[in-house]
Amino acid sequence: THSGERPFPCDEPGCAYSATQSGDLVSHKRTHSGERPFPCDEPGCEYSASTTSSLKTHKRTHSGERPYACDEPGCGYRATTASTLERHK
Repeated sequence: THSGERPFPCDEPGCAYSATQSGDLVSHKRTHSGERPFPCDEPGCEYSASTTSSLKTHKRTHSGERPYACDEPGCGYRATTASTLERHK
């Protein structure tokens, strides 16, 4: 990965994506197929995710978990994802 080599190219016509690991390519291909093999197990929730990490983030909508806290003194903001926290800052 430090070499910048991406030996796993996507074979979808017109897609220039290449991955460093084969598993990343498998996940990427779901963007083309629309496959979402990871369903939420919360009763009544019909959400399904294309990756386990997306499912984990989604489950925070049910649990209320917000593990990413703003480090600005006096700010009580907490977010469900690191990227949401970065946008807040």
